[in-house]
Amino acid sequence: MAKYYDIDDIITEEETVSVIFQKAASGVGIDPSSEIDCVEVGSKVELPFWLAHELQLRQAASVNVPTCFNQKTRLEIQADSACVDLRSRCPYFYEFGCKIAPIIGDRTIGFLLLSAFKSRYKTNLYEAAQSSMAAFKKWRMGGPRFQRASVLGRKRKSTE
Repeated sequence: MAKYYDIDDIITEEETVSVIFQKAASGVGIDPSSEIDCVEVGSKVELPFWLAHELQLRQAASVNVPTCFNQKTRLEIQADSACVDLRSRCPYFYEFGCKIAPIIGDRTIGFLLLSAFKSRYKTNLYEAAQSSMAAFKKWRMGGPRFQRASVLGRKRKSTE
C-alpha cells in the first residue's frame, strides 16, 4: 500500500480479483457459508486486490487477469476508447491497471492503459477546444465588446 491514507488508493485496492490457490490454507474462513475453514490447492476464489497481492508475494496464490482487462474490453478500447464506459467496469480503471500489471506480468495492460488514455484525452481536448471556439465566435460577433458597469452610470448626490 503506497499511499496509506489516500481514500482513492484504498478503494482501488478493494477491487476484487480472481485468485487460484497454489498452497492449501486452513483456518482462513474465506467463504462464511461453507462448513470448513480451509481452502484446497487449485481453488478459485474472488478476493480483494490487497489480499491477493499479499498471497502472491508469499507464493500461496496466483492472480488471474481481472474482468475489466479481459479480451472483450481490450477489443472495445481498441475499436473506440471514447465510447467505452470504463467507470462501469472498474471505478479506478487506470490506477488499478497500474497496480495489477506488474503482479500479473502482462505487459500489454500498460500499452492498453496508455492508448486508452491518449485517445480519450485527445477526444476530450478536441471537444473542449470546439466549445471554447464557439463561445469566442459568439462573443466576437454579438453585442458590444465592453459593457458599462451599472455602478458607473449612477451619479453621486451632492453634499451641499
